[in-house]
Formats: sequence, structure tokens, C-alpha cells
Amino acid sequence: MMKINRSVVAALALGALVAGLSGCKKEGPAERAGKEIDRTAEKAGQQMEKAGDKVKDAVNDMKRPD
Repeated sequence: MMKINRSVVAALALGALVAGLSGCKKEGPAERAGKEIDRTAEKAGQQMEKAGDKVKDAVNDMKRPD
């Protein structure tokens, strides 16, 4: 009985190892393009936030009495 349990555990461990290693393949062109799109969108969002801050500052400057 103990020998069967060791065999099952060994088979499960080997299966987990194979499954884990198969997920470590090199990125393809679609994955690289997706990451580049994500980076570009993040940069665009940061630039939009900066522009919004500048507009807010300009509006606040116009509201201030001299």
C-alpha cells in the first residue's frame, strides 16, 4: 500500500513539474505586442494626468484675484 502512495505522489509531482515548465516558454509576437500596448497606454495615461493637472492649475490661476 505504501509503495502505491509513493508512486502516486511521484507521478503527481512529475506532472506538476512538467505543467510548470511548459508555462515558461518564450513570449511570442502577440505577447510582446500586448506588453508594448500596455506600456504605451500607461504612458499615455500619465501624460493625460499631467495635462489635467496643468489645466487645473491654469483654471485656479484665473480664479485668483490679483
